[in-house]
Formats: sequence, C-alpha cells, structure tokens
Amino acid sequence: MTAFLDLGLAAPITRALTDERYETPTPIQAQTIPHVLAGRDVVGIAQTGTGKTAAFALPILNHLTKHQKRAERKTCRVLVLSPTRELSGQIVDSFKTYGRHMRVGVTLAIGGVPIGRQRSALANGADILVATPGRLLDLVNNGALRLDHVEILVLDEADRMLDMGFINDIRKIIRQIPIQRQTLFFSATMPKEIEELASSMLRDPARVAVTPAASTVERIAQRVVHVDKAGKPSLLAETLKNENIDRAIVFTRTKHGADKVVRQLEQKGIPATAIHGNKSQGQRDRALSAFRNGSVRTLIATDIAARGIDVDGISHVINYDLPNVPESYVHRIGRTARAGAEGVAISFCDGEERAFLRDIERLIRMSVPATDRNGQAVAETHSAPREHPRNNRPDNRGNSNGGKNGANRKHRRRPGGQRPADAQGQRGNAPQGSAPHNGEISSVAFMQGRRDNGRKDVRNAR
Repeated sequence: MTAFLDLGLAAPITRALTDERYETPTPIQAQTIPHVLAGRDVVGIAQTGTGKTAAFALPILNHLTKHQKRAERKTCRVLVLSPTRELSGQIVDSFKTYGRHMRVGVTLAIGGVPIGRQRSALANGADILVATPGRLLDLVNNGALRLDHVEILVLDEADRMLDMGFINDIRKIIRQIPIQRQTLFFSATMPKEIEELASSMLRDPARVAVTPAASTVERIAQRVVHVDKAGKPSLLAETLKNENIDRAIVFTRTKHGADKVVRQLEQKGIPATAIHGNKSQGQRDRALSAFRNGSVRTLIATDIAARGIDVDGISHVINYDLPNVPESYVHRIGRTARAGAEGVAISFCDGEERAFLRDIERLIRMSVPATDRNGQAVAETHSAPREHPRNNRPDNRGNSNGGKNGANRKHRRRPGGQRPADAQGQRGNAPQGSAPHNGEISSVAFMQGRRDNGRKDVRNAR
C-alpha cells in the first residue's frame, strides 16, 4: 500500500489527512493499520519519530466511526496509557487533529494539574481517554471513572513504563478492563519484562517491527568526547557556541543537574531553559513553548520529562550525562533526525561513565566514534574491554527518557518521521573501544552501585 487512501479509512478521517497534507503512510502505519482495522491485537516495536501515534489513532477513530454509540457516564470506550504528561498531551492533539471532522470526545487525565476538571470531563463519559497510570488510578479510586466499558486499550512507550516503575499500576488497571477487548502494545525496545507483560495482555497478536530493537537512527552522526567531569560545563558552552545548532536538547541524569546546567549556561551568556519533574505543568508548557518558537534554542531535560517532546528542527542532542540505562540512549538521540532530516548526537563521557558507554555500544552494536572537543577524530590509546564482569557494572536504573510532528507534510511525503534504522548505524568506520585519550580525561574509574535520584522524578511525571 502506497497511500492512505488505500487503507480503507472512513471518509472523515481521510479528509482530515488531506487537510494535513498527509499522503503516504510510514512503515509502522502501513503495517499496523490493517491489523487494527481487522480487530487484531498488535505488538508494535517502533522508535520515536516513526509515526506510531497515527498508527493506532487512525484505526481507532475508524472504529468509533463504524460503531457509533454514546459512552456511558464515568466510562470510556478507548483507553490510551502513556508514561508522561507531555506525551499524553501530544497523543490527545493527534486524536483531535485526525478526528476534526468527527463528533468524538477526547479527554486528557494527567498529574500536575487539579483533578476536579478531569472528574467533570468524565462525568458524562468519554469516547477516548488518554491518561498517565497514576492519575488514572486516582480517578478510579475516587469513583470518577469505571473501566468496565473499555473496548480498545493502548499501551504506548511500554518500556518507559517499566523504567518508571509503572508496571504494577498497569497490572492493576488491566484487571479492571474487560477481557474481551482489543489491545495495542507499543514499545521502542523489548526487554524480557516487557515481553512477559505483552504475553499476559494480548491474544494472538500481530507483531510489527519497523526497525531492529535498540538500533540507532542511521541519519544521526554520533560521537563521544572523553572529558573530566569538571570540564563538562565549559565543553558544553563551547559546543553550543561552535556547532551549527538550530535547536538542541541537552540531557542530564537528574533534576538538580538540569537546573545547575541552566545556571552555568546563563552565566556564560547562553539562554537555556529546563524541563523536569519538579517543574509545574505551567512551567513545563512555557519552557516547551519557548523552545518551539525559537526564543530559547537550548532545552535542558531529564529523560522522563523529555518523553513526548515533539518539536520540529531539533538538530542536536547532547548527552551531558550518559544514561545509566542504555536503552535511554536510543530514546534520547531519537529526538533529532526526524522527518528525513539529519541530526547530531554528542555524548560527554567522564571516567565514571565509561561502563555506561560500553553498555550503550553493546546495545546499539557499534562503537561510538571518539573525537576531541573540536569534533576531530582521535586515535584511541588502547581498546576498552568489550565485556566485563557483571559486578563491575552499576545496576541502578535511573530516569528513562518522552504523534503529530509535522512529518506527514506533503513536501516530506513520509508521515511520522525518519526511515527505519538498521543495525549498521553510522557512516564510516568507528574506532573500536572507548579508551581515554588526548589527555582530556584524568582517570578511569567504574561506578559500583551508585544510585542517582532519578526514580524520584516518576512521582511528578504521573
């Protein structure tokens, strides 16, 4: 199938797609939509920027068009669960865009805002409810919502649900949903725990994988700079001034670290703003608005808060702190190189993060090329071991990195983002290993069990 018109969607939906100048489905859309229209459960493995929101939103709207009925009070017909407020908001926007010519009610239930308005919105029932797990359970426990009329359940970003500690909440929710339902399950990676959750939720699902699990996007030029921890602030300032940057997201591992980076950049005359779980919803919205309109070109984010950031023109992703969950690296760099564009991912690696770098390279099946602070390739002085004892690896799991992104526009032809990545990854031959070099790093030390406070972010993301 080469066009949305070939998918058999209802006229109001194809009209909305025409309004948006969407013509050709992305691979995840072309493969998923027919299965959902046929009523099958689906497991979809797709990274950010591939158009997976439309892959489930379009056939769900088609279902509501074919089976028109009023939702009962305090119930919903379709339930979409996502890990963060930002991602939930993006999903709601997509449903409203694709359903603009339909009479369909879409309700958002997220933490960080008063619950009273959400209770009122659900009083007369909702066709589609998009929610974070924590706020959903609050509404259920308060008697504002019943889940016994759910016809379609969508679980989006399932691997992030696992990292954020939501799996027990998900199991509680599933127990209250009818067994006879259609379930759509999406994840960028498929660790063992997620495979087990999917098996317990789905019946004879169609499996759709548009890119190998945990591969990185081939349009992203990746590199790593080895630097002392104390040298990171000056390196970041130099990078932001010297690189040809349209918009950049800088990832830190903690909320405190994000605020500290903002202060350091402002002292050097570089405007920046932060988004993380300690920010109110209003502060987060204002930060994203400034980032979108270009008044601030540098956004400092934690992994959890970044879920759902859907901004065109992000040219660079900078890992100020390497993630201690290797899958988060894939999610982070997926913020750039969308809609067929190219992007740059630069990682700063200090001595304590070298184990994290090796885990990332093992996951993405390639060595990340090492450069100096000017972006010039450097020779490695020795090759770091590719394997190491389990007890030398930090076992902590910190925060993990958050539709319609303009990628379906006519002049781009491909809705929802970039082409699928493959295991080859990048251009050129990457240096093997990731050893210290060029005198920029003063020590090599492996972290042993140090835990950051990332998981505390989860309470604020619900």
